[in-house]
Amino acid sequence: MKILVAHNFYQEPGGEDAVCDSEIRLLREAGHQVIEYRRHNEEIRGYSFVEKASLGWRTSWSERTNRELRDILRRESPDLAHFHNTFPLISPSAYYACRAAGIPVVQTLHNYRLLCPGGNLFRDGGICEECISHSLLRSIVHGCYQDSRLASVAVAGMLTAHRLLRTWTEQVDLFLVCTEFARRKFVDAGFDRARIHVKPNFIALDSGGRIDGGENALYIGRLSEEKGPQLLPPAWSKLSAAIPLEIVGEGPLRASLERDCTRFGLRGVHFSGWLGAQAAIEFLHAAKFLIVPSTCYEGFPMAIAEAYACGVPVIAAGHGGLAEIVHDGYTGLHFTPGDPDDLALKVEWAWTHPREMETMGLAARVEFETKYNASAALKSLENAYESVHSGREESVAALRAFVQSEAKALLERRKGAG
Repeated sequence: MKILVAHNFYQEPGGEDAVCDSEIRLLREAGHQVIEYRRHNEEIRGYSFVEKASLGWRTSWSERTNRELRDILRRESPDLAHFHNTFPLISPSAYYACRAAGIPVVQTLHNYRLLCPGGNLFRDGGICEECISHSLLRSIVHGCYQDSRLASVAVAGMLTAHRLLRTWTEQVDLFLVCTEFARRKFVDAGFDRARIHVKPNFIALDSGGRIDGGENALYIGRLSEEKGPQLLPPAWSKLSAAIPLEIVGEGPLRASLERDCTRFGLRGVHFSGWLGAQAAIEFLHAAKFLIVPSTCYEGFPMAIAEAYACGVPVIAAGHGGLAEIVHDGYTGLHFTPGDPDDLALKVEWAWTHPREMETMGLAARVEFETKYNASAALKSLENAYESVHSGREESVAALRAFVQSEAKALLERRKGAG
């Protein structure tokens, strides 16, 4: 197939960027032709005052994107278009360009942006679903996007406008989400269940399982409140014995986390900063277990897929998609979200039950081999594309048959009238 893949890259590289690039490589290696349309938030740094002032409107409708995509679609004639992130520079105007060209649209929902201007159903340290249960006005009141009411007005306005235009209903043929949990959230919010498929994240390169049982606990991720690293120092302060912890990542909480470690007198906690992919894999190979303490629901953390590929079990907050990806007692352990006491209990149990954790690590490796490797991801993508493409062809054929039938009936009526 010939596929247009479009993505708005973030200023700070994240999991969505990595997934998009991995899928492009995967498709090309499988023989598909991929045309890329990329925008990058770095563009905003060079904007004039007027351009920045109009960014809120262009978040709803980018004339540049619409024009550029129309040209690409006319020149390349892809079989379908697959969008990852369209916010804020690509905008939903991209879908309309595809519709005008008769190109089916697939949209991956990496986060909850279509339901929540903040993107993660998280506010003030906890889960927040007020924009689903009440209205998007709540996001403006709380300043949920970038802690700014003005910025939240722009995002909430974009979502409201395209709900009224029925953009998500009429311009997108299929949505892809990472978990059944995410699918339920979107269905509960009014999306058509039949047009949402689950396609988990994956690891393209198999790094192989670890050789031994590991020697430390490990956290990999952004050091920000929604990711839950603030639970680590208080949890570690409650352990009956010293357990080495490696914290890999950077973010706004690093300084406060280091202060907490000093305050609690924790000597076995080490901060490695942000590392490249290969270095992170090496840390996973040396870990006894990975900790994913997210206080938000999460989408599908790449760190979990990487841990499974390495045969490393995961201790995760038992809510949202995490409770689905990590099977309690089988590929890891759940702890009560936001509870450092329960996290400490699960960490201590994991450390003192190496045989059970090694068994869970083997089960995690099987999960990778059956669900989260390149082969499974390619099959899932191709099935999704085929369902959209064949469905569009069937719709076109049905419309053509209807038009022909109506034309024939009209001719017969005219003959009869003559």
